[in-house]
Amino acid sequence: MTAPRLLGASDVRRLAEACGIRPTKQRGQNFVIDGNTVRRIVRTSGVGPEDIVLEVGPGLGSLTLGLLEAAQRVVAIEIDEVLATALPATIAEFAPDQADHFEVVLADAMRIAEVPGPPPTALVANLPYNVSVPVLLHLFELLPSIRTGLVMVQSEVAHRLAAPPGSRTYGVPSVKAAWYADVHLAGKIGRNVFWPMPNVDSALVAWSRRELPSNVAPREKVFAVIDAAFAQRRKTLRSTLTGIAGSAAAAENALVAAGVSPQARGEAISVEDFARITACLVSDNG
Repeated sequence: MTAPRLLGASDVRRLAEACGIRPTKQRGQNFVIDGNTVRRIVRTSGVGPEDIVLEVGPGLGSLTLGLLEAAQRVVAIEIDEVLATALPATIAEFAPDQADHFEVVLADAMRIAEVPGPPPTALVANLPYNVSVPVLLHLFELLPSIRTGLVMVQSEVAHRLAAPPGSRTYGVPSVKAAWYADVHLAGKIGRNVFWPMPNVDSALVAWSRRELPSNVAPREKVFAVIDAAFAQRRKTLRSTLTGIAGSAAAAENALVAAGVSPQARGEAISVEDFARITACLVSDNG
């Protein structure tokens, strides 16, 4: 079986011109034009011949071709109808032996309710910067079959997703991502590997699925507590959780019961702490 040919800068520009595509900031369209970067992303993701990979925002197919070389099957979700329509022909041209292992879905990744075919085992994507966090959280929740993954996002977003409690960049994305997975930074990506060149730096974020104890409070309730805790970062948890608890005294009781100081702030505690706090709040209100 012949390996796929990866796209170079001239291929990307030719395909874009054939599609009448002019990259737009609105959809975060910055196409990878460097084959070595594609190989690095695929290698760092760890996907192999047993994996069914979900890709979001395949664009002109740069990363798709690299994934087809490594994985059993690739399902790509593309919101742009022109790009989605053109992608099968690109795969047929550059990876004819892998064409039967590829499927494109014309859809908004934040609104999909299912993915065709066998359940995906990995998520690898160059995510549009403006929607990267909500897309990631939606797919985490929708597809528990995804055990590992790697996404390329804006560097600032990458640091937020991977931040530990107590760090300057720790916030809502950090805690919610940690609900689903162990997340870590996996490298930087230079601006010159994209066309057009973005005005922000990019980075890779990798993760592996984790399981929280089965007796924790429901995710929706935990996430509501997380949102409340970070709505006013400078205030203590006793203050920020008063609305959800019903009173400052009830918030303090729940925090003490969960083993968390009422004077702590959201940026200092872990997702496990948030889960215990929510369980205590639910118990008090129940």
